[in-house]
Amino acid sequence: MQPLLKVEGLKKYYPIRKGFFTSRKGYVKAVDHLSFQVFPGETLGIVGESGSGKSTMGRTVIRLEEPTEGRILFNNQDISRSSMAELRGLRKEMQIIFQDPYSSLNPRKRIGDLLAEPMQVHFSFDDSTTKQKVNDLLEIVGLSQQHRNRYPHEFSGGQRQRIGIARALTLQPKLIVCDEPVSALDVSIQSQILNLLKELQGEFQLTYLFIAHGLAAVKYVSDRIAVMYLGQIVELAPTQEIFKQPKHPYTQALLDAYPAADPIVRNRERIVLEGDIPSPAHPPQGCRFHTRCPFAQTRCQEEEPLLNGEHHLVACHFPLS
Repeated sequence: MQPLLKVEGLKKYYPIRKGFFTSRKGYVKAVDHLSFQVFPGETLGIVGESGSGKSTMGRTVIRLEEPTEGRILFNNQDISRSSMAELRGLRKEMQIIFQDPYSSLNPRKRIGDLLAEPMQVHFSFDDSTTKQKVNDLLEIVGLSQQHRNRYPHEFSGGQRQRIGIARALTLQPKLIVCDEPVSALDVSIQSQILNLLKELQGEFQLTYLFIAHGLAAVKYVSDRIAVMYLGQIVELAPTQEIFKQPKHPYTQALLDAYPAADPIVRNRERIVLEGDIPSPAHPPQGCRFHTRCPFAQTRCQEEEPLLNGEHHLVACHFPLS
C-alpha cells in the first residue's frame, strides 16, 4: 500500500535575531530531520512534551508553515515547494482541527456562514445546496440545524470543537491533522470528541495525524505512535508495542508519568525525568536525550543515534529490552 503522506528529512528552523535590523544569531530547530509515513485510513499519534515540535511538525506537513528543508509527499505528489496557487487545489484534501476551538473560529460570523464559506470558495454549489450540506454537517457532528444562526461565543467548548470538526469536513478531505483537539476540553467531554473522530474516520475513510499530550487519548485512537523529543522522532511503533514494550527510555518515562491501576506496574521502579527539556536553539550534542537519560553513556554524548528498525523503530544506542 502506498502512503498517503510521506515525510523525508523535514526541517523547520526559525531564525534568531537580537533586533529587527540585526543579522541572524542562530536558529531555533523546532523540527529537525523528521522522516515518517502515514497510510490511508490510518491514525498516526504524535506524543511528546511541550516544546518537542509536535504542533510545528503538524502545521508544516500541510504547508501552514514553510519547511526549511526536506520533502513532503502527499498522495505521491511533492508539495514541499508548491506555490500558493498550486496548494489551493490541495487544500480540499488536507485540513486541520486546532487545539483551541474558540480562537480558531471567527467570532463575527454565524456558524452557518463559517461552514458555508469553504464550499463557496472551492465548489460551485447554489445557495439551497450549500444550506443543506451545512445542515447535514451539523447533524453529523452532533449539533442541530438551529445552531447555524448562532455565533461561536454561544456554544460550550465541546460544541465549538464539534464545529471545528465540521469545518474540517466541509471539503471532504483525505488527511486531517488533529492538533491536540481535546486538550482544552473537560475530561467528561474528551471521550465524546474522541468517539466522534473515530466514527467519522470509519464513515468518511479519513486519515489522521493525531497530536496530543495525553497518552490515553493517543492510545485510544491511534494505530501507530511516534514519540517526539526536541524536534526529532525517538521511537515509532504500533500502539500496542509502544505500551507493552517501549524501547526508548524517554518513551518509558512518559508511560511511567501516568497513574497505573495495576498494582504490579504501580509498585515497580519507574524512570523519573529530571530537569527541563533543553532549548531547541542549542540542542545537546550526540543523543539529544542524554542530558536527562538515566542510562546515558559516553557514546550517547558523542554520537547521535539514528532511527532504526523494521516495524518498531527506535533512536537509541542502548534500547530497553
